[in-house]
Amino acid sequence: MKIKPDTTLVEYFYHWERTTPDRIFLRQPFGDTWLDFTWQQAGEQARKLAAYLHSLGLPPKSRIGLVSKNCAEWFISDIAIMLSGHVSVPFYPTLTAEQLEQVVVHSGCNVLLVGKLDNWNAMKAGVPNGVICVSFPTYNPDPAHVQWADVMTSQIPFSDSPLPSPDELMTIVYTSGTTGNPKGVMLTFGGFALVLHSLKEFVPIEVPAIRLLSYLPLCHMAERGILANMALATGATVHFTESIDTFSKNLAAVQPTHFGSVPRIWVKFQQGILAKMPQKRLDLLLRIPILSGIVKKKIRTTLGLGQVQFIGVGAAPMPVSLMLWFRRLGIHMQEIYGMTETTSTISVMPRNGIKDGTVGKALATVTVKIDPDTGEICVKSPHNMLGYYNEPAMTAETLGTDGWLHTGDKGEVDAEGYLRITGRVKEMYKTSKGEYVAPSQIELRFADNALIEQVCVVGQGLPQPVALIVLSESARAEDKTIVAESLRLTHQSVNKILKPYERVQKIVVVQEPWTVENNRMTPTMKLKRKEVEKAFASRIEGWYEHKDDFIWEM
Repeated sequence: MKIKPDTTLVEYFYHWERTTPDRIFLRQPFGDTWLDFTWQQAGEQARKLAAYLHSLGLPPKSRIGLVSKNCAEWFISDIAIMLSGHVSVPFYPTLTAEQLEQVVVHSGCNVLLVGKLDNWNAMKAGVPNGVICVSFPTYNPDPAHVQWADVMTSQIPFSDSPLPSPDELMTIVYTSGTTGNPKGVMLTFGGFALVLHSLKEFVPIEVPAIRLLSYLPLCHMAERGILANMALATGATVHFTESIDTFSKNLAAVQPTHFGSVPRIWVKFQQGILAKMPQKRLDLLLRIPILSGIVKKKIRTTLGLGQVQFIGVGAAPMPVSLMLWFRRLGIHMQEIYGMTETTSTISVMPRNGIKDGTVGKALATVTVKIDPDTGEICVKSPHNMLGYYNEPAMTAETLGTDGWLHTGDKGEVDAEGYLRITGRVKEMYKTSKGEYVAPSQIELRFADNALIEQVCVVGQGLPQPVALIVLSESARAEDKTIVAESLRLTHQSVNKILKPYERVQKIVVVQEPWTVENNRMTPTMKLKRKEVEKAFASRIEGWYEHKDDFIWEM
């Protein structure tokens, strides 16, 4: 089926349900076996769930919450909500009870679909009284809920085939909250359709037998706005991961044709490769013509990327050095830049026109301008959000009166139309010398050192910046003297190319990794800078005054 700019996801679903009923749509792993759902089977379950939602007598466009890790029922539920004429509101599966209550209340959800979760018992206290909960099957369903299995046996499939208009509200997506409280971004059916159609210029979408692996949070626009959108539009087969522990195994088994990722995953891939094959040996093998091809192919296949046609990377800055490292192995990535408020995408790196250090060119549907006073990237597009749900003041601040969406990122557009990100407007801070520093750009320069897994540059009010560093797992097992010498060399090389007021004064190796669990990373592996800064605020000045330029946290 051709991807068209005005075809909604509902229409694509009807097409595949009708024309390819026996084709496998969703594959859910359970150990070494897979539970398969054909388009017909997934459609029947979606229509029964839609019938159940319809039976509740809810007002049109009621908000239906969805909290679960990625699984087949997540897709089925999303389709059901669309068919029933309601608005889906997906939530992160890692929320605390307090956080869940905040977004459920703010969105006004009448129903909450509860699925695959690690700790529902701790989370469920956040569900307000009066909200109807439906439990997915097989993932420790809550006996107090309406059961998925009962819905499937009691309901007659919803037979109507309503077609939403492109400008109709489809979903409210809550941001992951790197700063402040999450905001509910209102997105339309037409916005999803336009993004997918525009991506055709950069991504091989209209190709047969697309295989996808869904593992990034489906409530995040990187996964939902591109992967889920593509799956429904192209009739792809979507495979899921069973858990974090089985990710590598599932990826290798699926061998996806299209793979979306975040930078943190590539750091892990690199560490895994180097643990089995040290850099010097890898360099040697890659210099031998015939052997080089064999080694590259083996690495790609072992990772699960032996048949990949497209690799997209986004959601956070990607170090150029890391992309170059993988490019030597025949693994070519295309950066994607966007945000929830633009229905996932602003720009994409052209496959045959890669320009390192940029995030590619804007979609045909996106106009980019740089604010002459602040350097902020502003975009105008028909797939920009309608606004923030129940937040008119925030909406006016972000969209403005002229329709230009303020991204919060600083950047520049070169003569060839490539967009470069130079920092975050609100993350820039002033040193005690009165100079503004963009920490994210300094952090990227430390990525050349594979011993470094995470880095956060701080220094509000200090004369010079301080770099807080978390070592990789392999580095933590290495001799401290060797690690220290490597980090000092990186420190020196980075400072050589920075402006005098940007140069890092101190390196501090901290002990505890920054994770989603300790609230220092978002579920999509973005650094929560304010949380990291807050955790070390009382110690940074003392570290700065320390006599050594390299410090191990005690």
